[in-house]
Amino acid sequence: MRSLEKSFVACAGGTETFGRFVEQPFAAVLEERLDRRCLNFGSLFCGVDALCDDTELRGLLNQAELCVVQLSDILGQSNRFYRVHPRRNDRFLAPTEDLKSLYPEIDFADVHFVHHLMILLQGRNDARFEVIAEELRRNWIDRIGGLVEALEAPVVLLNLQVLREAESDQPKHGADIRITPQMIEALRPLSAEIVEVTVSVSGQSDELEDMLFGTLQQPMAEYMIGPAAHRSIADALVGPIRNLQ
Repeated sequence: MRSLEKSFVACAGGTETFGRFVEQPFAAVLEERLDRRCLNFGSLFCGVDALCDDTELRGLLNQAELCVVQLSDILGQSNRFYRVHPRRNDRFLAPTEDLKSLYPEIDFADVHFVHHLMILLQGRNDARFEVIAEELRRNWIDRIGGLVEALEAPVVLLNLQVLREAESDQPKHGADIRITPQMIEALRPLSAEIVEVTVSVSGQSDELEDMLFGTLQQPMAEYMIGPAAHRSIADALVGPIRNLQ
């Protein structure tokens, strides 16, 4: 455990910030580039709920001189239509009465992940799905904005786009609700800076051989970002952070 008594930059976010299967996540690279202590508070499967509702995490971030916060996936949040696991925000726990009323024909008993839920709902091909999407967009802005306002240190928001395959402009299976430019702009007045970075997973960027994983973990590692992607993220953050000094 690294000391919190000396000044530090805090990096918070999900699986990419955590740096699964890499020796040096971008927080460690950033520390070398800046010659400032950068502590990594990233966690696996962290979405809006884990980022915004963890009082211990917020206490740690409020001890930092500056915070880098990776913007969370829009689906991993409890809202008026469904509830997610408080730590593993990719896991669907239960529909609310509002969702059951909106989709009375669906049995949600076998739904365990939010992406599965979205595929199921959008598969109905009607206007009801936009009601869900609008609620998620509104709730995402309110919750992320509330976190940024509550933090005492300046906040640099990291809008990280991870390409997981040769994607077209359309979300795969129609299952994703993406963060829009308008959502990002709604957060701009609250943050010190917004940094946008696009990277590819190791299975698409030929970085797999540079990652650390067991034989049975290769399928998972292929969907994680590699060392070069982490260096690119750190490089993109260096200038904006230095400008805030």
